[in-house]
Amino acid sequence: MRKMLGSLLAAIRIIERVLVISINLIMVGLYTFNVLVREITPQYSSTFAWIDEATRLLMVWAVFLAIGLALERGRQVAVTTLFEKMPDIPRKAVNFLINITGTVFSCYLVWLGIAMVKFVMRTGQLSPTLGMPMYWLYVAPSVGFSLLALRYLLELAGINDRHTRPILIETK
Repeated sequence: MRKMLGSLLAAIRIIERVLVISINLIMVGLYTFNVLVREITPQYSSTFAWIDEATRLLMVWAVFLAIGLALERGRQVAVTTLFEKMPDIPRKAVNFLINITGTVFSCYLVWLGIAMVKFVMRTGQLSPTLGMPMYWLYVAPSVGFSLLALRYLLELAGINDRHTRPILIETK
């Protein structure tokens, strides 16, 4: 069972990484193309106005897909000076409270995100230049916070520990 869970988590990590990297490469490509069109043939720049909207949508997805990976690797924004100086037992208690709070809050945000997606679906809003349903923008936080809740649950289960991962900073 633990081996199967490890394989599933590895697959989720790979999918997340591939999506985040692909999204970033697509955004770079689109913006590069957009700049070239505006500089070389400005008369066609209005034809590619959709690129700005597409890259904003992709940026939202990249950010929310990356938050679970950031937590898992201990790369989230945190002030850990006091936490690191605590004795072992209080540090474990604080870590448990952080992970419980993070799980509950992430699940709450997933619930709110789903409610927002349903609301926007009922309105039938479409994006101005892409013409795609606007609810896709609101699906990203639900997916991202689901992945974040999963990471907090993995911490609670003792499968992952973001505090013991080696920090890969090269110093000279």
